[in-house]
Amino acid sequence: MAGNSFGEVFRVTTFGESHGEAIGVVIDGCPAGLDFDLDFIQQQMDRRRPGQSALTTDRNEADQIEVLSGVFDGKTTGTPLAMLLRNADQRSADYEAMKSVYRPSHADFTYDARYGFRDYRGGGRSSARETAARVAAGAVAQLLLRQAGVQIQAFVSAVGPIQLNKPYTELDLTGIDDSLVRCPDAATATQMEALITQLKAEGDSVGGVITAVASKVPAGLGDPVFDKLEADLAKAMLSINAVKGFEIGSGFAAAAGRGSQFNDAFEQREGRVRTQSNHSGGIQGGISNGEDIYFRVAFKPVATISKNQQTVTNRGEATELQAKGRHDPCVVPRAVPIVAAMTALVLADHWLRLRLAKL
Repeated sequence: MAGNSFGEVFRVTTFGESHGEAIGVVIDGCPAGLDFDLDFIQQQMDRRRPGQSALTTDRNEADQIEVLSGVFDGKTTGTPLAMLLRNADQRSADYEAMKSVYRPSHADFTYDARYGFRDYRGGGRSSARETAARVAAGAVAQLLLRQAGVQIQAFVSAVGPIQLNKPYTELDLTGIDDSLVRCPDAATATQMEALITQLKAEGDSVGGVITAVASKVPAGLGDPVFDKLEADLAKAMLSINAVKGFEIGSGFAAAAGRGSQFNDAFEQREGRVRTQSNHSGGIQGGISNGEDIYFRVAFKPVATISKNQQTVTNRGEATELQAKGRHDPCVVPRAVPIVAAMTALVLADHWLRLRLAKL
């Protein structure tokens, strides 16, 4: 199976399955001498881990980081950095009845079509459990980006029809974790939490949107053709389980407007070239311009629900499925650190590319 690695200079490879012994990640290209803040990395893992609140899956994994290589005396050595997360609360028996059944909107059928064989226990390699390894790697990338002053924040801006309609510039993003749903507006968060709680009781699920903001990003990251910065960000986000949409800057709203409305005029401000507005979302011509990079990521409803659904077996026989297992009724609260991690992986990789290009 190909496609387990991401990035060019800061390159990560994840491994492991949902119901295997462990999952993990190997990072190549992390510079030597970086302060390895294990407490920060573990904090990000705790934000993603299952079983953290009543709004999430009942699966309970500590997701305690084990560092296998690449760190000595609290600093990175520049050699491959390997981290492991052991699986402790998997219940493979929950999936025994589904081993020959294709779950609606899940990866079962397509996985069989691609490989002719699949690990039906929780989805195996296609499970969102794999994203824990990305969060670990993304936390290291965030430590690296601190050297450039880059800050990355992500928050829930919609759950189903409930939307946070304030621009991110009017929000206190230090309060993202004040609510279980990770929405920085208390009134909206309360409505979101009530909807998720209701759907969990009904055995159903709901989708949502996460907004990400990267501030103090230096100008010059990215390339103008196939390696556009927003193209790499889009690939990173669309590689996350359940993501079905990506919109940067003014996005689709600009398609209904005019150049006179959406062009970002330049001016000299604060000792450097700035834009008066930021409809471009901090990227122009595929290259960062020094303004905030902001985008939105749309997640579909979690595919596995406990309601009865019509489907077929791997022999094409019609059947009815009532899925077992433990699943989130809405993925976006736990996906916030995943979006932040993938953002960090892209920006760290492009930052290192820019540094190498200037040597």
